[in-house]
Amino acid sequence: MPRAADTSRLVLRSDYFDDPRAWHAFCDLLKDIFGIDVTPLEGLGGPDPTCSPTGFFDQDGCCIANLSAFSMPLMIAGRIVRAAGWQSGAVRPAWRGRGLFRQLMDITFDRCRAAGYEAMVLTTRHPGLYEPYGFKTLPQARFFCPTPSRPVSARVASTTVSRARRLDIRDASDLALLRKALADRTPVSKNFAVLDQSHMFLLNAWLSPSVSLHWLEHANCIVATDVSSPDRLSLLDVIASEMPTLSQLQAALAPTAVEVDVHFPPDLLSISDGFATTAADDGLALMMWHRDGEFPAGPVRLSPMADF
Repeated sequence: MPRAADTSRLVLRSDYFDDPRAWHAFCDLLKDIFGIDVTPLEGLGGPDPTCSPTGFFDQDGCCIANLSAFSMPLMIAGRIVRAAGWQSGAVRPAWRGRGLFRQLMDITFDRCRAAGYEAMVLTTRHPGLYEPYGFKTLPQARFFCPTPSRPVSARVASTTVSRARRLDIRDASDLALLRKALADRTPVSKNFAVLDQSHMFLLNAWLSPSVSLHWLEHANCIVATDVSSPDRLSLLDVIASEMPTLSQLQAALAPTAVEVDVHFPPDLLSISDGFATTAADDGLALMMWHRDGEFPAGPVRLSPMADF
């Protein structure tokens, strides 16, 4: 039998993103465990300054385990909720089963409580880990409906409709436009939405080849879509100081579409006939802890661009 690893020589550290060696050790952990490279954040303005990581490091500076919390204010039922998001929870395989992650959860939970957060939110494939802390799963939904206006032919669309301009996040001027829009955005929903998570939006846009970003000058907004079919408009997020109508979005983005698929609560999209819902089944549970036991009512959805 292999000898159990000695955890007594591990060093517990917090708030270490300003240490370049520790930051890159953290990046190596996420890449090794999840296959996710978060180093593009260095060119997108750096990691979220509100992020508070806690991790175990070995004597060589290798990050063995980590759990981070960051400010993630939410809009829930028209009210701003001061919330923290938990992310980057990982333990290297050789060190699992020794209580390291339990210690990190205890520390992170206590730090968030001490900081006065009203709620905490996370996504996980293992909800049972967090239920003892009072986290509850929020059922997520996808919202869909026929397009609000009659689809037009591709020939007519190309000549009569004010179309969107495709953005390239790797272009400096487009990135500047994105950052400005993110700083001035309104919540995409009053029912359930993230108020500000620009760092994750930029990272998700950078890492996800299926995400398309579009600038709609006439509506003064940026829209993230997943275009899987010319007959469907799949809305991932809308960055705007004032939400456009669904008719405006369809006309600019997909005038030939016959169906709209929305990945956030669509209460601000101004459609009279309403949306049908179906359960979102991506294998991840969205979980929330609330200090006063107040949880969102009705179907919710965390935009994929705010996914953490």
